[in-house]
Amino acid sequence: MPRFRSQFLPERRLDTDSNCDRSARWRARIGIVRTSDFHSGFRSRTRNVDAMSTVHVTEDTINQARELRDELQRFLREYEFGMREVETKISILRDEFTHDHAYNPIEHVKSRLKSPDSIVEKIARKGIDEPDFDRIRAEITDIAGVRVTCSFVADVYRLFDLLTAQDDVTVRTVKDYIAHPKDNGYKSLHAIIEVPVFLSTGALSVPVEVQFRTIAMDFWASLEHKIYYKFSNQVPSHLVDSLSDAADAAAELDSRMERLHREAHGIPLRQLAPPPPPAPRSTPPAAADPRVVGV
Repeated sequence: MPRFRSQFLPERRLDTDSNCDRSARWRARIGIVRTSDFHSGFRSRTRNVDAMSTVHVTEDTINQARELRDELQRFLREYEFGMREVETKISILRDEFTHDHAYNPIEHVKSRLKSPDSIVEKIARKGIDEPDFDRIRAEITDIAGVRVTCSFVADVYRLFDLLTAQDDVTVRTVKDYIAHPKDNGYKSLHAIIEVPVFLSTGALSVPVEVQFRTIAMDFWASLEHKIYYKFSNQVPSHLVDSLSDAADAAAELDSRMERLHREAHGIPLRQLAPPPPPAPRSTPPAAADPRVVGV
């Protein structure tokens, strides 16, 4: 199994004089070097180098680079296939609700696969030393992600129950940020599930992160992300306070709209089981769920 280190870039030392950050160093290790990294890390070293100078690369080095590229593509395809499996399950539920029931709780579904660049940045943030593909599989569980936006909070839990009750779905972890919102007001129900993917070489169990949220939660999260991106995570305190107030307003809107929906359609309020109490730090967050295996 090839390790995530460059075998086809010139050997080089990234010292403190370089402007490359930790993510750039990991990109260099696996051969993902962006133009900006080259300019920032080597501007001072190449200033006096002739523009037509070249780096001599052997045929063996090129073949090693191709092998690493092919291995990375195979690695990412596993997660793409797992993501498709979850999308299919959600799509089937959505079509069934549309054609066989009077109400469809799914508003829209989005999916994404982390880019190699994003994976490398997460490797750096988590401080994973000498990572190979097996280590990344074990440490990073959100390479594939599916987001299900529902109409109301009750629909979030209903869809979660319907998906995770399927025989071939294994729940690894659950983080209920609806029952226990983050400090900034963020709400959503996150689950890491494993689904089987059947390839010509056999079956694989692939982790996929599934997020369930309401329209109001999705709107708030989208706006919050744009604000933090604009200010490079250094958001003025008055905007942070306003976002917190907006999160409360979104929660109130969710509650009010669900109540109006039930009154308009004569639907009795379904009594949902209260969320489990927070587990001790030494216990996995979702260990109370019998479907959960490990973290």
